[in-house]
Amino acid sequence: MDFDSAVIPAVQRAAAAAVFVFAAATPFIAAAEVVSPVLLINDDAATAKVTVQKLRGNVSVLMGSGGNIAVYTGPTAKLMVDAGIAVSRPRVEPAVDSTGAVPVKFLINTHYHWDHTDGNAWVLQKGATIIAHENTLKRLTSGTRVIEWGFFFPASPPDALPTIVVGKEKTMEFEGETIVMKHYGAGHTDTDLSVYFKNADVLHVGDIWWNGHYPFLDNGSGGSIDGLIHWVNECIKASGPNTIIIPGHGDVSDRAGFTEFRDMLVAIRNNVAKLKRGGKTLAETVAAKPTAAFDKKYGDFLISPAFFIQLVYMGV
Repeated sequence: MDFDSAVIPAVQRAAAAAVFVFAAATPFIAAAEVVSPVLLINDDAATAKVTVQKLRGNVSVLMGSGGNIAVYTGPTAKLMVDAGIAVSRPRVEPAVDSTGAVPVKFLINTHYHWDHTDGNAWVLQKGATIIAHENTLKRLTSGTRVIEWGFFFPASPPDALPTIVVGKEKTMEFEGETIVMKHYGAGHTDTDLSVYFKNADVLHVGDIWWNGHYPFLDNGSGGSIDGLIHWVNECIKASGPNTIIIPGHGDVSDRAGFTEFRDMLVAIRNNVAKLKRGGKTLAETVAAKPTAAFDKKYGDFLISPAFFIQLVYMGV
């Protein structure tokens, strides 16, 4: 996510405040007492620049509107992975068009969060069919409160919903490419899908990976630190030394970078779990700074060290 640097501190403060209030109050009080970072992110997305990076095998990645968007361009049609935030359409749509003069036939959602699915409606209006995990359809249909963000995401309109659902795995042949979608259980959420372009050897892992940043753990929607680590391990197994890996947020990288991220998750998970088992309260655990060795690299984006510690603490 390429947010303006002036917006990030405000988002961090709002997100951290949401969790501190959550620790001592009901979800409804939490939502009422803080300014949700969702609103600040949307404000930034309305003007954020969208860039296009060509990878290989006719796969490109678009960055700047919420989660990273992948586009595969075939001879007669395109396939997108994620759709970004709706207010970014004036910049996302021409970026998608720049990858080739053929229509979008399919859109795959890596999970239900709005910064990956908010653009579903306009992509569907252009003639695409939406594919997602079955739990993504459920959450987009019913609406979901994300307590940690202090925000209720209402149900999506019918013209923004997936019509092809995936359980554990789905493989499809599309325009000369083999595309493999997998669900390894609950991870970042309970709705996650990885998307592998087999011939290009490009893997989109969605918000299983925030490259260079502490990730958000949607504990209220099935996510957890242990589930996230499991997912990262499975995706590492599914990749090779030359696989290009697209994270949900941050720069495109490879298996070595993904492995470094996994090692950070494991270390912090163990540090927090040890403190919690020793009887430390949430406040005492945050004060102990169990993320200190990693804060310089991972702690300067949307999820601050204190916020990440709280998310981990809730799941161990």
